[in-house]
Amino acid sequence: MRVNKLTIAALAVVAGLSLTACQNEDVAADPKPATSPPAANGDAGQEQGQQDGTVAGVETNEDGKTATCRTDELDVTATDATIDGDTDGTVAVTFTNGGGRDCALSGYAGVDLKTSAGSLSAERTGEESPSVVLKDGEKVSFAVVYPVNDSGGSGVRVTGLVVTPPDETKSVTLDWPGAGSLPVTDGSGTPVQVGPIGSAGQGG
Repeated sequence: MRVNKLTIAALAVVAGLSLTACQNEDVAADPKPATSPPAANGDAGQEQGQQDGTVAGVETNEDGKTATCRTDELDVTATDATIDGDTDGTVAVTFTNGGGRDCALSGYAGVDLKTSAGSLSAERTGEESPSVVLKDGEKVSFAVVYPVNDSGGSGVRVTGLVVTPPDETKSVTLDWPGAGSLPVTDGSGTPVQVGPIGSAGQGG
């Protein structure tokens, strides 16, 4: 009788071990994580960008606004935009965004004419200028208005145009596309003036 009891007890222990082994195999074969798996790197970056309020290709400043266009991101060109019959000459200066991201421009660019009499800074017209956001490849222009030399004399020869984008210190020097000279005045004549960003139209 004692032998039978030991045999039954032994069988019970073996059965218990077998059941435990089967349960362990099930857990290993089909694990159920307690939490969701971490996002892939791409998803994590996208989620982080959404949390930060940023979008790919757009850089924002501390106020959450689109960052200012830098001089090195802009292709700067100048063309004669004088219309026949105008009493003043006009040069249109165009900024084209080539920086690969959206950027913003507002206010006035710095404009200086290089002349045979030295550097001449253009005066601002005083017009208001809304902020313009340029997507990559888009452009915006502003006007430089100058008095036409109709005196018959040689006047002051213009040799170049220096443009500094708004909120920047780095300048770009361009060939002057307008009339070759300005009238000589005693300071009482029409000054060279620069309009705000967008004052000569905007295109994409």
